[in-house]
Amino acid sequence: MKTEVMTMLLSTKVVFLKALLDLCINKLQCILATVLSRAHCFLGETHRHLRGAPEVTTFDAGDKKSSVAPTSVNYHFTRQCNYKCGFCFHTAKTSFVLPIEEAKKGLKLLKEAGLEKINFSGGEPFLHDRGDFLGKLVQYCKQDLQLPSVSIVSNGSLIKERWFQKYGEYLDILAISCDSFNEETNQLIGRAQGRKSHLDNLHKVRNWCCNYKVAFKINSVINTFNMDEDMSENITQLDPVRWKVFQCLLIDGENAGENSLREAERFVISNQHFQDFLDRHSSISCLVPESNQKMRDSYLILDEYMRFLDCTQGRKDPSKSILDVGVETAIQFSGFDEKMFLKRGGKYVWSKADMKLEW
Repeated sequence: MKTEVMTMLLSTKVVFLKALLDLCINKLQCILATVLSRAHCFLGETHRHLRGAPEVTTFDAGDKKSSVAPTSVNYHFTRQCNYKCGFCFHTAKTSFVLPIEEAKKGLKLLKEAGLEKINFSGGEPFLHDRGDFLGKLVQYCKQDLQLPSVSIVSNGSLIKERWFQKYGEYLDILAISCDSFNEETNQLIGRAQGRKSHLDNLHKVRNWCCNYKVAFKINSVINTFNMDEDMSENITQLDPVRWKVFQCLLIDGENAGENSLREAERFVISNQHFQDFLDRHSSISCLVPESNQKMRDSYLILDEYMRFLDCTQGRKDPSKSILDVGVETAIQFSGFDEKMFLKRGGKYVWSKADMKLEW
């Protein structure tokens, strides 16, 4: 009798322990699932914070716009610059630059989404790593991604001939920013470093472009200091493939407003003054004018974190990074107006192989 009781008690104890063990296993599985879920979210956030990107507001799916192909993209991979142009609307708010492999990853995503032309800008793109970072991206885009057009916008002050020797064959267009052909005016604008001649650099780079078969372009921002200048003779002499003429633009948080690093209000000109400048230079066939409205709506701009910037509201509202959410999702919050892009002549013969230039 005693033996039977002991057997029953032992059997009951085994059943109890098994049930307790099953309960513990189930509990541990729930805890582990929660930990893994939270770890996944944490790693995603950590990846973004390691790149230094600020918080971005979560977008409502109902706010999404129709997706467009990123045919032509301006990648401002750095905000740092050695010039202090008073009207600059992409200022040195951060010193962040993506690791080059991350940048290449983003560029590949853009190519897969339909990228044909990439334009590297800043800040001053030749400042970081003495232009070698830029050169490697230029080579990657032309050689590996085989993009039809690779271009750069620079102030020209830091470019060396050895850069052309190493990377010139991979570059289609080099645009140099020049707002005046009067050195004193460039100094007043801030288009200078110390007392070095901006115009000397301009002509030197123009000659290198010719020698190394890179199409030469000039960008000018028309403002209160240069709106009455006649640049016809100088532009004719330099003979760029394109002369982009921009109306000085205010962007809240960049060159206007409380948190801006520049105060560009004193540089702003009226629409009529801008039109007067265009009329004065109407004989220049390569002139491509861009008013404030065209500039706000017709550019796909990527910042240093590879976020599209929506400028349609007079400020730069960032999407999430294409590295985090992909191109198709991010581009829906770019504010890009494809019709305006085409209207302003954004699509043109942009591969030097098709330009049939006489070097």
